[in-house]
Amino acid sequence: MYYVYLFTLSAVLISFFLDRNKTFKALTISWKKFSGILPAFGTMLILVSITLYLIPDSMIVKFLGNNNKAAGTIIASLFGSITLMPGFIAYPLCGILLKKGVSYMVLAAFSTTLMMVGFVTFPIEKAYFGTKVTIMRNCLSFLIALVVAMAVGAFYGELI
Repeated sequence: MYYVYLFTLSAVLISFFLDRNKTFKALTISWKKFSGILPAFGTMLILVSITLYLIPDSMIVKFLGNNNKAAGTIIASLFGSITLMPGFIAYPLCGILLKKGVSYMVLAAFSTTLMMVGFVTFPIEKAYFGTKVTIMRNCLSFLIALVVAMAVGAFYGELI
């Protein structure tokens, strides 16, 4: 992640030395856009936090760590679709679940839907993209997540 920050800082500095006016104009525009989306993003973070608080880790492990991988994959996909979190939180969470006995296929379904499908973010997406596009994007993302989970399950020999 530090490389991304370093790259971004370098690009801004290069832009600043090449043309200060354009750089300041771009930073002003980006700040206005960020300020405009900040209330919606803050609301989304609050809703995600409440959802994660209401669904304890022990319950997730109970439903996802069972021997029926097909049911676990569907349940994981549904859990992941309800919440949304960034990769730097999702991947360590999946590591913890893996140590508790959750299969790779279930983790693939969970982590993919966690980051791609957004039930909690639906109102925000609808406001920016419209209802039809938001529903289409979420449905396609859900199907892609299931395909990814099956591919991971086949790769690790868990698909039976």
